[in-house]
Amino acid sequence: MADFLKVLRLLGEEGRVRILRLLEQEELSVAELQEILGMGQSRISMQLSQLKLAGLVDVRRVGQKSLYRMTAPPGAEAILAETLRRCGAEIAASAQDDEALRLILLKRKDKLRSYFDELAGRFGRNYVPGRSWEGLAEMLLRLLPPMVIADLGAGEGTLTLMLAQRALRVIAVDNSEKMVEYGMGVARDHGVKNVEYRLGDLEELPLIAEEADLALLHQSLHHSLHPAKTLEEAWRILKPGGRIVVMDLQKHGLEEARELYADVWLGFSQVEITGLLRKAGFHQIEVAMVHREAETPHFETLLAMAEKSR
Repeated sequence: MADFLKVLRLLGEEGRVRILRLLEQEELSVAELQEILGMGQSRISMQLSQLKLAGLVDVRRVGQKSLYRMTAPPGAEAILAETLRRCGAEIAASAQDDEALRLILLKRKDKLRSYFDELAGRFGRNYVPGRSWEGLAEMLLRLLPPMVIADLGAGEGTLTLMLAQRALRVIAVDNSEKMVEYGMGVARDHGVKNVEYRLGDLEELPLIAEEADLALLHQSLHHSLHPAKTLEEAWRILKPGGRIVVMDLQKHGLEEARELYADVWLGFSQVEITGLLRKAGFHQIEVAMVHREAETPHFETLLAMAEKSR
């Protein structure tokens, strides 16, 4: 009885319950628990140590990594499972923890992406006549089906003009009059007639409902004061079955970016992007980290894609 009372006392702390809920579902490392829970390493290690002493956590070594999993005292399996279920229902962060765990497991399984990332790392390292990132980008752009694309936060319009090669129409939105004037001038000088620049805010887009087939936010969401509102607006302007593509920075800690690049947000985590898209009404959400810069501070780029219901 004394041992079981000790277990119950340990379950009186929310952080330990959150850890146990996750370890009941999957073996995880300290680093993965950090990423899911947003807690410091020392706090998680202390919690794991207490749970291990109580016989609630076991650990095994896999190469250089330690993986933790939940165990239960003999005869207490059903009681512990029910206790965690009830506690989980009362903890507001449980749903977010589960979503973060899902993303962690997707990372583990994404061996094919790792393979292609390795290929990408070699691409262009050795000279091959006719092979370039520019040529590859042009090829992929031309595979796009004809559609109406809303380039949200278009800036000077470099990507806008590339998209215009294939799109039926590109609506480029920016809140800077000078950017809009510049983009219009470049399009005019190059005879591009299927690009329309509109002055407007990401949170009040100058588009009517269901005007676009694709909404693109390329490194612009972290400049929005209210990212949730921006994604809701993107949902509004999309046709049923339309898609959104968000390319932005992975969450980082470089505070100087606020002054250097006028960034409002220091990037977003995969969990945050997923939650924002879901809240805006999107489904079929896919999020992945697609690039990491070699130079300090090693900015990472996230790519998120989702769909508006038909």
